Amino acid sequence: MKVRRLEDVIGTEDDVLGNDRDVAEGTWRSRRLLLARDGVGFSLHDTVLFAGTETSMWYANHVEAVYVIEGEGELTDRETGEKYRLSPGTMYLLDGHERHTLRAHTDVRTVCVFNPPVTGREVHDENGVYPLLTEPEDEK
Repeated sequence: MKVRRLEDVIGTEDDVLGNDRDVAEGTWRSRRLLLARDGVGFSLHDTVLFAGTETSMWYANHVEAVYVIEGEGELTDRETGEKYRLSPGTMYLLDGHERHTLRAHTDVRTVCVFNPPVTGREVHDENGVYPLLTEPEDEK
């Protein structure tokens, strides 16, 4: 059994300020509660996308499920142009590796699950993609 509190993650290496390559101050903050090193087959993140920001992503190597628990925003599927309103209680699943953009009208707090799990060392590349990294066997 594992028990972690958000307060245990804040301020550690698992509390990550992320940014698009052109936005030095960051567009989101992800507190990673479970990572690949936990060996459970998925990772779990408490992520806040900052009000007034826009973040373009493409998880070419991962499936991501996102559940909005606070805030208002808009999700755009860049492949179809379709837009979705985001508000508390909204879930979206990127099971087709869709290129997408999230616009946060207010701070948008989400719970995110990645499969395969992220290691915590990933950085979005110029296309918004996380590389597929794994944990060395001796570190699990």
